[in-house]
Amino acid sequence: MRLVDIESVEPGQVLGKTIYSSNGTVMLAQGVQLTVYMISQLKRLGVTMLYIKDPNFEDVSVEDPLSDETKQMVIRQLSETFDSLRSGKPFSAKAISNAVDQLLMDIMENQDVQLHLSDIRTHDNAAYLHAINVCAASVMIGLNLGYNMQQLKELAIGALLHDIGKIDAPDDEEGRHHHTWRGFETLKNNHEFSLLIAHVALQHHEHVDGSGQPRGLASDQIHPYAKITAVANTYDNLLHPADGGRVLPHEAVETLNAMSGTKLDHEILVQFNRFVSIYPNGISVRLSNRQTGVVVGQHRGLPCRPVVRVLAREDGDVRAEEIDLARHPTLFIEAVLS
Repeated sequence: MRLVDIESVEPGQVLGKTIYSSNGTVMLAQGVQLTVYMISQLKRLGVTMLYIKDPNFEDVSVEDPLSDETKQMVIRQLSETFDSLRSGKPFSAKAISNAVDQLLMDIMENQDVQLHLSDIRTHDNAAYLHAINVCAASVMIGLNLGYNMQQLKELAIGALLHDIGKIDAPDDEEGRHHHTWRGFETLKNNHEFSLLIAHVALQHHEHVDGSGQPRGLASDQIHPYAKITAVANTYDNLLHPADGGRVLPHEAVETLNAMSGTKLDHEILVQFNRFVSIYPNGISVRLSNRQTGVVVGQHRGLPCRPVVRVLAREDGDVRAEEIDLARHPTLFIEAVLS
């Protein structure tokens, strides 16, 4: 399959990756043939990119450390948790803990898979997918840092609920600035959670140079869980900015690395760069030799050197050539194509 801009999608093309609603149910299943109405509705819902099946790239898959079943379950649990908070009711810490256990199990079984953060977002599911992506990326950083299972679980819960203070927060500048405090109070008052989990919500907008919010903490004053969550949160927010614009993964990584030692912790960024996929499978690219192709494979630890499949026509037939950029040091990706 290929990842394409929704403006390039045509009726009759087949969806390559399932799209979920805000309560974890399937909105559009992988394999459905897209109609004019479906494409129009997806645009209305804020979808900008889609995975489309392509006979020339049938074997191309997007590996994910989380199964579709686990994502559905976690989205469902987050939806129930947020609904409880909006209603002024207590949420179930046990249910969140169980959801995180399954998420951790998936990641532990697939820890060699590179992180793509490629799920299709709509206005309705964006908050839940953001929470899941920040959680997954944070856990993978924690694994690289050698965290034990207790540390990974504390980190995972904190990262999953890092924005819990935004639930019913006032829609003004002051409210946005203080969602960290609101989240801290919500989690601190749930005595089934470690206080460290509450500090992730409180500190994930602090910067290592002391320029962050809400308390202007610096360096070692910020808990490592919060520093990790800050990297994952910043990256996902760069990929999916609030204004709805489109930022490509390699652009987001460049921006992220420019924050090293100022807004973000350098060592945590080093670990993040080891598993993030800068050029996700299925994305179309132009190489420095002017050939165009689709990314079909990855090398862990070499995010800038994926495998690219180039198609060429010879005597009416289509010939595929795979160029492994790890073996061609003088070739590089010049541009990402829509």
